[in-house]
Amino acid sequence: MEIRFADFEISNSDVSKCPDTTLPEYAFIGRSNVGKSSLINMLTGRRGLAKTSQTPGKTLLINHFRINNEWYIVDLPGYGYARRSKDQRQQLERIIRGYIMTRRQMTNLFVLVDSRLKPQKIDTDFMQWLGECGIPFAIVFTKLDKLGRKAGADAIEAYKRELLETWEELPPIFATSSEDGRGRDELLDYIAQINAELKAQS
Repeated sequence: MEIRFADFEISNSDVSKCPDTTLPEYAFIGRSNVGKSSLINMLTGRRGLAKTSQTPGKTLLINHFRINNEWYIVDLPGYGYARRSKDQRQQLERIIRGYIMTRRQMTNLFVLVDSRLKPQKIDTDFMQWLGECGIPFAIVFTKLDKLGRKAGADAIEAYKRELLETWEELPPIFATSSEDGRGRDELLDYIAQINAELKAQS
């Protein structure tokens, strides 16, 4: 897929104020500082499209980016940032769950995972909840440039083995790096495939 147009459209904390369109939305979520904004910028080829920050937990809103006037990338708030107050954590949980459970335009959720870390309970619990709710999602391993090729492949295989101890089957899995562009074509082709299937059904 070629991205010819990518532009920020709106930020808000209320799912009812998301764009009033029928365009499919592909949402990105993960623990704070997992590299969501960098991945979005890499996918779109727009370095400053999604604002990156060295401060974990910076994204507090639902951010919509219109792509090719045909679909949206949605940057959801990061979860699991310990320094947030209880009230802030509850507010973010409401925002995240509200979007995931009620936004009919959401077509697929990409759950980002730092490839350097062993499976974290907060991630696996979240993915378990998605599965129980029947939410279509894929796992995106980030920061593969921080590991050697073999170490990165081994880390992903170890993660998959641990998931398969409790899962019957795995969702689609992508290995990415915002630094060297790894995984860009695979992710965009996956989105293009889903978009084509949606068009064929309409």
